[in-house]
Amino acid sequence: MRAILGLLLFPLLLGAQQVPVKEYFLSNGMKVLLLERNDAPSISGGWVARVGSVNERPGITGIAHLFEHMMFKGTPKIGTKDYKADVKIISEQERVRDAMRAEERKMREMWRKGEITDLQDPDQKTDEWKKLNEEFKALIEEHRKVIVKNEFDRIYTSNGGSRMNAYTSYDHTAYFITVPANKLELFMWMESGRLLEPVFREFYTERDVVFEERRMRTESTPLGKFFESFNSLFWESHPYSWPIIGWPSDIPAISKVQADEFYATYYMPQNLTLVLVGDFESKAALTMAEKYFGRIKKGKGVVPDVVTLEQPQKAEKRFYAEAETNPNIDIYWHTPAFGHKDTYPLSVLARVLSTRTGRLHKELVLGKKRATDTWAWQGARKYAGEFNMGAEVTDGNTPEQVEQEIYTLVEEIKSKPVPSKELQKVKNNFAAAEYRRLSSNHPILMQIMRSEGLGNWREINEAGPKIQAVTAADLQRVAQKYFTKENRAVAVYIRKPGTGGGDEDPILAGLDSQAKAMARKMTSAINADKDLAQLKKRLAGLEVQMEKAGAKAPPVMKVIRAVLRKRIAQLEEK
Repeated sequence: MRAILGLLLFPLLLGAQQVPVKEYFLSNGMKVLLLERNDAPSISGGWVARVGSVNERPGITGIAHLFEHMMFKGTPKIGTKDYKADVKIISEQERVRDAMRAEERKMREMWRKGEITDLQDPDQKTDEWKKLNEEFKALIEEHRKVIVKNEFDRIYTSNGGSRMNAYTSYDHTAYFITVPANKLELFMWMESGRLLEPVFREFYTERDVVFEERRMRTESTPLGKFFESFNSLFWESHPYSWPIIGWPSDIPAISKVQADEFYATYYMPQNLTLVLVGDFESKAALTMAEKYFGRIKKGKGVVPDVVTLEQPQKAEKRFYAEAETNPNIDIYWHTPAFGHKDTYPLSVLARVLSTRTGRLHKELVLGKKRATDTWAWQGARKYAGEFNMGAEVTDGNTPEQVEQEIYTLVEEIKSKPVPSKELQKVKNNFAAAEYRRLSSNHPILMQIMRSEGLGNWREINEAGPKIQAVTAADLQRVAQKYFTKENRAVAVYIRKPGTGGGDEDPILAGLDSQAKAMARKMTSAINADKDLAQLKKRLAGLEVQMEKAGAKAPPVMKVIRAVLRKRIAQLEEK
């Protein structure tokens, strides 16, 4: 009874709870968001650059993500043994790279004429390019003698810092770390320093690292390369059509001059937000922020806005692929941008359909057994949104059959109001998830930074009441408005002949060797676990992570989710 009462109170608690964030602006226009929480002697801090892949253009796709790497390379004081020698070598590297770019221009012309077939093949490079490349390699070796690798990280960790990381999204880039409360000034000095005097050391080496990251995450995964193509099909005209990590032809072509221009345009103080959550006194912290971050010169002009809107889709789009994975059906609909009033009922609707207690799982996995896994999520980006439903199909069924089953569920939502008990349960789950996310500094920091990057940090307080105000009629209205044939794109994946099957567990089909090894190890541990409550808690946590990751969730997460669901069902039957 106490647990039930707690769930019933969650919406009331969330509706009444306001996260007391204080907003300020420094003299150079930089925004500062402060949230005092004195329950532990630590501070989770970070800053948001309101720039992502959406702000790029063809030719420099991937540059926003490249900056995520470059911002850890240090300053004139951090990351080098000899700054004068450091700068001289970087200048020499640029001289050689300019000459190499001239050769690359010639090679692109040769490729267009069919004289070479692969611009990335070292053997097809011109002799002059190869000569210049050897000269550049020598400069890299010379540079390594004066570079202090990972000094930025070492300074933090030696002073008790943890969780230092960053991420790039379609709409923003965020950098963050947790430090002891008495190291706030160190944080201010370190973070302002890399904004005030960034030194983009190892620019071309790091560019190659990003290219390899792309190969591992996209081109070497069963569905990564296909999803990239499908994403370009889904978005009609919007910059969301290219991948965050960039196109393979663009990444190796980005120059340091282009990077410097991009930095000057989007990393000006007026486009940045500093966020602190934890054990500090706001007045002192703000004074310290002005002392350090206020040194950064105010940028000229305003940040360019994204003006290309998504063209309304005029007909259903379909995408077919043979992949080294189990058969899948993936359906996407266009939906509104972050903050639009319809995003709240769409988020509720996604929860009605998804998770182990959702309609998709009950109908397609437990009921008709046409799928081994199902999903649904709403992704609201800064300028446009998407709603995804899909399933992994069982043997003996086809993706098209399961697709029609999904449409049947969609039509049911359009025609019949979701019962109040089912709707309230979903709202309670939202409230519980929000309550958990507000339990410690780091999750709160991440939530504030994400909302700020999307355009409104106040969403941390405004979203809860709006979710609780959603009605069954709202769910019907948005389903009828957005879930139309003309507004959707459908991806059908069937197993590539000669892959999967045999003695291998079908659930592992499509994973690379490293992911398979991880999945087998975790599956073994899950199947040996008899703690039903702990398994359910683990599943709930995984589903929250997957919902947050959306389309970027690694395939292995879907495998582990399916294994957890199966094990829970086995224990519940006993």
